Amino acid sequence: MAYTLEEGTNRQHVFTAYIGFMLLILGSGSISYGYTAAIIGTTLGQPSFINYFDLATRSNASALIGSLNGVFQAGGVIGTLLLPMIADRYGRRMACIVPSIIIIIISQALLAGSVDVAMFIVFRLFAGFGCYATAAIVPLMMSEIVPPRFRGACVDVMGVGLNVGYATAGWLGYGFSFWNGKGSGNAWHVPLALGCFFPLVFLTGISFLPESPSWLCMKGCENEAEEVLKCLHKHHSDPAGDLARAEFFQVREQLELDSRLDNSWYRLFTKPSYRKRAGLAMLTMFTTQTSGVLLITNYAPLIFSTMGLDTHGQLLILALLVTIGIVENALAMLLVDRFPRPKYMAVGMMGCVAAFATEAGLVAQYAGSNNGNALRAGIAMMFVFGVFYSFGIDGPQFCYLTEIFPSHLRAKGVSLGVATFSLTNIIWLQAAPTAFANIGWKFYLCLVIPSFFLALIMWFCYPDTRGKPLEEIAAVFGDDDEVAVRQADVEIDMVTHEIHAKGGRAALTIEDTSAVHYDGEK
Repeated sequence: MAYTLEEGTNRQHVFTAYIGFMLLILGSGSISYGYTAAIIGTTLGQPSFINYFDLATRSNASALIGSLNGVFQAGGVIGTLLLPMIADRYGRRMACIVPSIIIIIISQALLAGSVDVAMFIVFRLFAGFGCYATAAIVPLMMSEIVPPRFRGACVDVMGVGLNVGYATAGWLGYGFSFWNGKGSGNAWHVPLALGCFFPLVFLTGISFLPESPSWLCMKGCENEAEEVLKCLHKHHSDPAGDLARAEFFQVREQLELDSRLDNSWYRLFTKPSYRKRAGLAMLTMFTTQTSGVLLITNYAPLIFSTMGLDTHGQLLILALLVTIGIVENALAMLLVDRFPRPKYMAVGMMGCVAAFATEAGLVAQYAGSNNGNALRAGIAMMFVFGVFYSFGIDGPQFCYLTEIFPSHLRAKGVSLGVATFSLTNIIWLQAAPTAFANIGWKFYLCLVIPSFFLALIMWFCYPDTRGKPLEEIAAVFGDDDEVAVRQADVEIDMVTHEIHAKGGRAALTIEDTSAVHYDGEK
């Protein structure tokens, strides 16, 4: 005999306080990423930094500025591609610890203490390594612990954290730009040194996090995995822990199947369905980074200077822009799981295209003029861009990236996507200073035109993964034979006291006499 759970108690609907606590800790990791990535934007706007490294007088100043961003992104490519070696072998928690303690903290301290530009460039490479490795492991771990129905909103915590990091960097940069007294020549050191704080918070918090139940099942630690799931799903509507047992059953059965599958990089690119997922991951991250967000977060002072703003004004607008992004990302959590993922992201991209195209026209027509209204409109377009990016792209891109891969290839797939993220950044950031110097506003068109067509591809060609358990995503890509157990096929029998899959494979004996039947959205 079996019965169906009442609506609202299905594991898709349960969000517990413990899950919220874990998201807060993981969110501090995304703040680490956001701050480390954004601090260079305000640093380049610091007169003390420009003077210290003679960037105003060097003949190769544009190339050096491009290198400061380029090596950071190159470090990101290396760090993310090496991450699966840690995440798959030693666990998701260790993959959080290593980039924070070894790379971000050490590199940020040494960046703050750099005595010449060569030293600064070298440790920007290491900072990128840790920064992007963190950006890959945080959403991956989030996706493996949260309920499917709320996965988009939960992973959007990543977007909120990114903007907290951006905003902190922005306001510190703005504040220190006013330091003109004794020791003001060292003003650029302090914001970089403060970049050690958030990784330290993240490291402290990791000690309170359990390991990912999916990884524990992959390593055969089934009892520990079940205990983690009980903690994650402990809820007044499920005092006997039936939901945790049923989810454990599905995760365990799926990992048992996945353990017999090839999890090599080679297989990721040779099996057609896996290759499609890899292609989607790479195209998604290339698309979102071609939107123009890189120019805003990294070269805001250059952009705003064309609108007649002085140094303080440039840094103030940047700080306001990313601070508002925190609110926008938080509000986006209410919407992201209500619409198909690809179309939701495509709308965000189209909004960014419209805002950036308008910005290009305003800069082309009025840059260097005294038309105050037009210049203010150009600044307003940056805020319009921020609305569409924060709501439609910032968090959803990481959620979609973590959803499309099977458990045995998830770490590699997510790392591949974030490596593409970094590689795309190299292309645009390395080119930006020279492009602005030589073709000016026309560089905007190099982003606007491809972004328009990429948004169309996203709308019409991407499969939707919203609300589906990670263990069942394979079916979306035609790999029905790689789905061990579907949620609708899991039941707990009150007579045999076993959880089993319809069709006969018994799996998990339980101690109580309750009966649970999962039936899709019921």
